[in-house]
Amino acid sequence: MAPQLGLELTTLRLKATAECPIHDITSPLKPRRTNRPSASASIPPYNKNLAPFVPLFTNHHLLTLAGTTWIRSLDTARFPVTSTLFQPEPGVKVLVQSQQPQGAARGEVVMVHGLEGSGDSGYMRSMAQTALDAGFAAHRFHMRTCGGTAHLCETLYHGGLTSDLLAWLRHLRETRPKEREDAPIFVAGFSLGGNLVLKLAGELGDGARGLVDAFSAVSTPIDLAACSRHMGTLENKLYDLHFVRQMRRRIGSTGRFSREALRRARSIYEFDDKFTAPSFGFRSADHYYSTQSANGFLSRIRVPTLMIQSKDDTFIPFSVYSHPDLAGNPSLELIVTEHGGHLGFIARRRPRFWADHAVIGWFAARGAMLTSKG
Repeated sequence: MAPQLGLELTTLRLKATAECPIHDITSPLKPRRTNRPSASASIPPYNKNLAPFVPLFTNHHLLTLAGTTWIRSLDTARFPVTSTLFQPEPGVKVLVQSQQPQGAARGEVVMVHGLEGSGDSGYMRSMAQTALDAGFAAHRFHMRTCGGTAHLCETLYHGGLTSDLLAWLRHLRETRPKEREDAPIFVAGFSLGGNLVLKLAGELGDGARGLVDAFSAVSTPIDLAACSRHMGTLENKLYDLHFVRQMRRRIGSTGRFSREALRRARSIYEFDDKFTAPSFGFRSADHYYSTQSANGFLSRIRVPTLMIQSKDDTFIPFSVYSHPDLAGNPSLELIVTEHGGHLGFIARRRPRFWADHAVIGWFAARGAMLTSKG
């Protein structure tokens, strides 16, 4: 449980309603005068012991880079890894890396990585460790062609391709041991994986009940078009090129496209327009973005869903979080921090990986509520 730092949690008023909590976890680095009443009465139970995020840096680029490069341990000796190649449909195999806690599991946490990530991405490793330490089974789910599986898939992946994850969640629910058949299943997505998770939650609507008990999404590009444009700005050009190089290597390893054709894509937008969109029948990158962005599915989410977002996300303009459905859907809860960059919630104090403890603490609270109702 995160140590209490004794710092006030204030509510960010982004058209918030009592039914849709939107919490601003405020850093003390730049104290602000406010006449607003304390938000303590509106903060959900799990937040009573959630320390506000105090970033190691306030520069969003440094936080983003720290989030990517910080070494995060995952105890595979105490929690051995079982790797499974799951076939959601003919011609496709996706990798799932599973670990079990010591003793009876209190539930399952399924994690989905972001653009060009994998189960070995730092945020996946530390979230898995936090889940295991809290008594949950941890499953690191890979999108198609990721985690060294490019040769096992006839198609690529995209940010709205929910069918593989849905198939595996149903498989997990149906094949668990009898002593765990009533344990909750939680799903956490990061970055592009967060878009996929939120879209799946919206697609399922009421049908999610009985399959997934709660979702979470961290640093999520809920508007793919706006985020693609933002990645194309001068400030983000180096990041954009970095991702494009990774995408070229991964897609090149499938043997489906020539090296020369891949070199013609010089931005994420161009890559999506030339390769991702046509591979899935979209007319263009714009068509892909408009139909697969999570913001078009938020209003249909019917199970508890936690979203964590920093105002200074390097890749995501915070304006996309003014979407009306964030305030209009009582199933959605948004926690906002002043700092954090993109997946860069590296705290000055322990626990170092603040978002991991926020998410797992929230899942644990949801699980306790389900147990008390049962």
